[in-house]
Amino acid sequence: MDTTNLSPDWRQAHLGRLLGHAMRRFDARVLELMAADTQVPLALSNLAARDQVGAAHVHITRHLSLRGDRLTDLAQRAGMAKQSMAALVDQCAAWGLVARESDPRDARARIVRFTPLGLDWLQAFRRAVAQAEAEFRAEVGPEVATVVALGLEAYAGGYA
Repeated sequence: MDTTNLSPDWRQAHLGRLLGHAMRRFDARVLELMAADTQVPLALSNLAARDQVGAAHVHITRHLSLRGDRLTDLAQRAGMAKQSMAALVDQCAAWGLVARESDPRDARARIVRFTPLGLDWLQAFRRAVAQAEAEFRAEVGPEVATVVALGLEAYAGGYA
């Protein structure tokens, strides 16, 4: 077997790995900015500062609609198992970010909704994402940032 092309270099620097590193860096920066946001309630800011809030919790922030959603729909949009999403919802409910309410269309189902505190958290997330995007543009330049955004939109296709 020819092992000439099996050098470890390509495994560390391929596009998928670079995208993963970039996403983790971006999410970490967003959480760092949220921890420093003076408009975020102190208890939540402290959770973010102590790395208690992670990228997994951001799935709820990214995917929960303002009208609320059933857990199964939320998990599906986030690309997570229902059980994993249920654990995140439980934790976010304990922090006061979301609440589970009865579904008026189905007494057996529950709807997950942002609480007023959760809506404040969502606004902090919006501000942090805007700041992290501005930092990205400043670091790579506006032209490169535009090309990267367009390329990722095209590549993500139906996922965006």
